[in-house]
Amino acid sequence: METGRASKTALGVAIRRAAHQLVDRPPVLDDPIALRLVGSGYPRHMERAMHRVARDFRAFMAVRSRYVEDRLADAVAQSVQQYVILGAGLDTFAYRNPFSWLRVFEVDFPATQEWKKAMLAQACIDVPAGLTFVPLDFEHQTLAEGLAPSGFDAGMPAFFGWLGVIPYLTLKAFRATLGAIAQLPAGSGVGFDYALAPECLSPAGRTAFVALAGRVAAAGEPFQLFFTPATMEEELRRAGFHRFEQRNSEQLNEFYFKDRADGLKLSAVGLGMLATAWV
Repeated sequence: METGRASKTALGVAIRRAAHQLVDRPPVLDDPIALRLVGSGYPRHMERAMHRVARDFRAFMAVRSRYVEDRLADAVAQSVQQYVILGAGLDTFAYRNPFSWLRVFEVDFPATQEWKKAMLAQACIDVPAGLTFVPLDFEHQTLAEGLAPSGFDAGMPAFFGWLGVIPYLTLKAFRATLGAIAQLPAGSGVGFDYALAPECLSPAGRTAFVALAGRVAAAGEPFQLFFTPATMEEELRRAGFHRFEQRNSEQLNEFYFKDRADGLKLSAVGLGMLATAWV
């Protein structure tokens, strides 16, 4: 996305999370704050997001947040007390945080953060005491530079959520951020999603990819970076992570969508993967 301009894709993700609360029962991600944050200002967008044909994308937006928050809970159980949300957009975890001792840092472009603060104020959602906003341009600043003045303790383990960001980065920026996380103390980790390289998609997957890539490019936020599971594993090893997992749509369906009465699940198209890496 362009520096100085709030993210349009962040709004689309928030609308789909809000729609998930209304039409999918039970929700995979229980997020009442998303409904309050989006409010009633986007009726046509909400209507499209609630439609049956939008189920797959809606399900993915919900399950990727649920997956990362589950991995965060694992980290908290191991005494991690810092959570950094990279490219936070309109993420709502900090406003429904069940861990009173957990410090949360929302990292994003300054313009996106100011836009979010205005939306929070309009929705009468208070900023919790344990939340710190960290303005950062991933292409021109390092993660360490951004976090240094925020009160983040680099001498303590931390968990990072990194959703909806990697496909928009250059390889250099991706490696720099991954490397910075891998330098943190043992017990640190990062949960993220990434876009599969088009050449490893099925014909239906490539068709869906082209359509999605066209939409985000039209919004001024084109896809740039793709991986296969094998190349992602290479990147994680190269950065210095010692343990990691990757989950495809089939595995996520088995864990999060099994035996649902409404039939909600991820399609076999499989545009994205979810992963966690531990230092």
